[in-house]
Amino acid sequence: MSMIRGLRGATTASSNTKLAIFEATKELLETLVKENKIGVDMIASATFTVTGDLDAAFPATVARIELGWKDVALMDLRQMTVPGDVPMCIRVLVLFNTDDAPSELRRVYLRGAKNLRDRNGETT
Repeated sequence: MSMIRGLRGATTASSNTKLAIFEATKELLETLVKENKIGVDMIASATFTVTGDLDAAFPATVARIELGWKDVALMDLRQMTVPGDVPMCIRVLVLFNTDDAPSELRRVYLRGAKNLRDRNGETT
């Protein structure tokens, strides 16, 4: 039976430019979709957050224009500021329909965001 599941991922942009934000976001989303065999018709919504040092572009624009997520509810938000957070970080939470159990899903952490998982498997 298909259920809605949430899947997290994160990456970092190389700079605060539209191109750098778009490249990092596209790589993150393409990897997340490939690793979890997610079709665009399975996706209900995606929420993106960026750290305060990224303001040159909206990550959701990449999903909508570059990946064809035209009918997916998309939202961009500012990540809360926490001392020691990963700079230039783009995070995403994708809600999608799947038959897979949560334990079968593969979270994706790329570039400078690879270390966002602590010893207990928690994400930040």
